[in-house]
Amino acid sequence: MVLVPTRWWHIATIAALEPSVFTADPWSAELFWSELAQGDQRCYLTALSRPHGRPAHDLDAIVGYAGLAIGDDGAYIQTVGVVPAMWGRGVGARLMIALLRRARQAGARSCGLEVRTDNHAARVLYSRLGFVDIGLRRGYYQPSGGDAYVMRARPIDTVGYATLLDDAEQALPGRVRLEE
Repeated sequence: MVLVPTRWWHIATIAALEPSVFTADPWSAELFWSELAQGDQRCYLTALSRPHGRPAHDLDAIVGYAGLAIGDDGAYIQTVGVVPAMWGRGVGARLMIALLRRARQAGARSCGLEVRTDNHAARVLYSRLGFVDIGLRRGYYQPSGGDAYVMRARPIDTVGYATLLDDAEQALPGRVRLEE
């Protein structure tokens, strides 16, 4: 697998995948465009499986994507999506680990996210990465009205947290290459 920065040419494919990844509340292509337009305040990655030719341009190989908002001393996971055929194969974990490392590099001391209350697999992953529940947002997801748990990991700027990420990555199957 290869992780590449998400670029404009990925958006149409990612938006087309969204309804199969998030059946209730998929993001629109416009929302992804808006996120990428934020520049250095955002970090979006696209996961490619078995890329052929130039990895960043191999749209048929997209198996996942994720985004991070970066603030003064905190970060926020905006989305993590994995195509259903790849669920349970570590794609989401690899994307999360890469984004959390990026948050650390940017000086973030904590990282937050929201997750649907019925998304048990994601909650298990986030817990393994040090996230804990800090609240509940009723009706957060629109238009479905689904509830979300608010989770946060902190402190993420410690040697211990770096070790947690390294250990989590080593436990995953296969290899990944991160391209800048």
